Amino acid sequence: MLTVDPIPAFTDNYIWIIHDQTHAVIVDPGTASPVIEYLRSRKLQLIAILVTHHHADHTQGISDLLQSFDVPVYGPRNENILHVSHPLQENDHIHLNELSLSLTVLDTPGHTKGHVAYYVRHPADMVFCGDTLFSCGCGKMFEGTAQQFFHSLQRLSQLPDDTLVYCTHEYTLNNIRFAKEVDPGNPALLDFEKKAQELRNRKVPTIPTTIALEKKVNPFLRCNQSAIIQSVQNHFSRVVLDPVERFRLLREWKNNF
Repeated sequence: MLTVDPIPAFTDNYIWIIHDQTHAVIVDPGTASPVIEYLRSRKLQLIAILVTHHHADHTQGISDLLQSFDVPVYGPRNENILHVSHPLQENDHIHLNELSLSLTVLDTPGHTKGHVAYYVRHPADMVFCGDTLFSCGCGKMFEGTAQQFFHSLQRLSQLPDDTLVYCTHEYTLNNIRFAKEVDPGNPALLDFEKKAQELRNRKVPTIPTTIALEKKVNPFLRCNQSAIIQSVQNHFSRVVLDPVERFRLLREWKNNF
């Protein structure tokens, strides 16, 4: 039976570890020391490292990990990431025999130009989406275009509803505050806020969520819904017919929130 656990790092990062009590794979190791401590305390054997994009808080632990573990490093082909031994792109597949785990690579540019996500079908639908999709939000648009980012989010939203969403930052409560500004009458959002606040009060991660939940509460996945359309048009005092432009404006609004 596979387990997915968060390893907290920095102020609000999660490094995800997928393991079966014997073997483990790490996703986006921004730092090495808590990963090494986790592995050694549980006597886990690291077999691979997965990376979603080049930002330092997702990659700067790789070098130190490779000093202790001789493992492959999988990462996006279209980004310059030191130590990536297996560059990947859309529809590439990874099979980790020790964990009986298969992952499909999804190109999800927007936050960065070459950002990828890793989608798992078995033993459960899971997506490790880095900084593309957050709970109730999305990443900043540092390098990609609004069209790229919009389509990346739409693609993730088309995964099965029960897909578990493993993003890499604990931004949920802040994202909910913005979502309430955009969509104050959304009962699912208000209910989620209570649950998320309760989890954080107990210092429990709000992640993973699910695609089904995100489609109800995340304004960036709902750019074509009337409440979001009206809110964006009211905020910017103009009619916005293009959903990509609506997304761009929504992200701009969040940047300045």
